[in-house]
Amino acid sequence: MRKPPALKPGDHVALVSLSSGVLGENFAAHELARGKQRLRELGLVPVPMANALKGLAYLEAHPEARAADLKAAFTDPAINGIICAIGGSDTYRLAPYLLDDPAFTAAVRTHPKLFTGFSDTTVNHLMLYRLGLTTYYGPNLLNDLAELGPDLLPYTRQTLDHYFRNPATTPISSSPVWYEERTDFSVAALETPRISHPETRGYEVLRGNGLVTGKLLGGCLDSLNSLLVDPQYSDEPVIARKYELLPAPATWRDKILFLETSEEQPTPAAYRTMLESLRQAGILGNVRAIIAGKPQNERYYTEYCQALLAATADSETPLMTNLNFGHAYPRTALPYGLTAALNLTAKTLTVTEPFFAGASTTT
Repeated sequence: MRKPPALKPGDHVALVSLSSGVLGENFAAHELARGKQRLRELGLVPVPMANALKGLAYLEAHPEARAADLKAAFTDPAINGIICAIGGSDTYRLAPYLLDDPAFTAAVRTHPKLFTGFSDTTVNHLMLYRLGLTTYYGPNLLNDLAELGPDLLPYTRQTLDHYFRNPATTPISSSPVWYEERTDFSVAALETPRISHPETRGYEVLRGNGLVTGKLLGGCLDSLNSLLVDPQYSDEPVIARKYELLPAPATWRDKILFLETSEEQPTPAAYRTMLESLRQAGILGNVRAIIAGKPQNERYYTEYCQALLAATADSETPLMTNLNFGHAYPRTALPYGLTAALNLTAKTLTVTEPFFAGASTTT
């Protein structure tokens, strides 16, 4: 895997809308302004790409415009990092415009840049993983940098700060607090804190003990499942197969699979069905271990744990749950393709190599 360099103060970062075009809607203008303000406070220069603010209807109708923005971000030498606006549901439609474009694939391979986001961005991560780039399943603009409260959530702030650092190893610790999703995103919600709760579970081990090492690979379960079977977009599995967006079963044998669920909060029955899709695809039975993110608002947490145990009973896959990645708040970043150590006895997860290219730092 090729790693990008860490960010540094003064860097220009591209803002891209690769799935939903909500970033360009008038009702989200205060969130865009706040996200850009927070990036400046971090010492970065936000650069919305040419199509990123064209709104929901335009970007739904023009996946080629979304793809052009990502290509522009990778080919522009003035851009140092790429931050996704938000997720959505159809970013798979970018694959033909990107993976069939020699200029794009060459730029990714020769000019690696930090790329961060989650949810439907899972599919973009897999496109870039296919090209050998380490990317980061972590914060995006609207969900994180545009936090409507008076400050960035402290744990998420630590995640963003880590994008400027490059220690030799990175412990992924449990947040002492978790937050509910907002129900009001209007201007009236500015400066209002999120509802918070103390973290009482920490990381929970459902199966296994001792140390498991492997390379991190995964994403949003809903998005991974849609690459296999998608009643909304019938062509998604076809495109996924053509462009090999889901790695082949043998590829997963040295992996620690990370999984989390979307803001749709799928029912336990839907969760079991999606796990079964991954099992039939040769993923669940091949991985060395599975780590699961906290569900948003902790809904169905117990039922999801039971489903994970049942879906992996034959393989007796080690399982640890309730980690802070994905749709629940706050959010860490998990690097695609990097080696991690999962200590099931101590209930810890550590990325055992630097996140970024160049010399590692001690801070």
